[in-house]
Amino acid sequence: QLQLVQSGGGTVQPGGSLRLSCTASKFRIGYYGVGWFRQAPGKEREAVSCIKQSERTTNSEGRFTASRDNAQNTVYLQLNSLAPEDTAVYYCAAAPQYMCSGHVSWSFWGQGAQVTISS
Repeated sequence: QLQLVQSGGGTVQPGGSLRLSCTASKFRIGYYGVGWFRQAPGKEREAVSCIKQSERTTNSEGRFTASRDNAQNTVYLQLNSLAPEDTAVYYCAAAPQYMCSGHVSWSFWGQGAQVTISS
């Protein structure tokens, strides 16, 4: 079955870090741009990062950095300096050759990973 499988969620203290994984099953994620989104309770889904097909990693100046390992068929989202307001379900989505700008129709969505920031 063609799908994205996510892992790596959990509960961390404020200031902590997590790395989320998004692994493609039965297709090559290397041909896809991958977006990361989150949705907190009672709020709309928002985009948090996007990595182009041609990129190995996104700009690391922010708290969240996406990267890819095509040999592992996986895209990662590194979350640093986490705060309680980062608590949400995080999703990845993939679109073929997406350049992270303009209209997109996502081909695949991951099942979501709960990230909870709590002391």
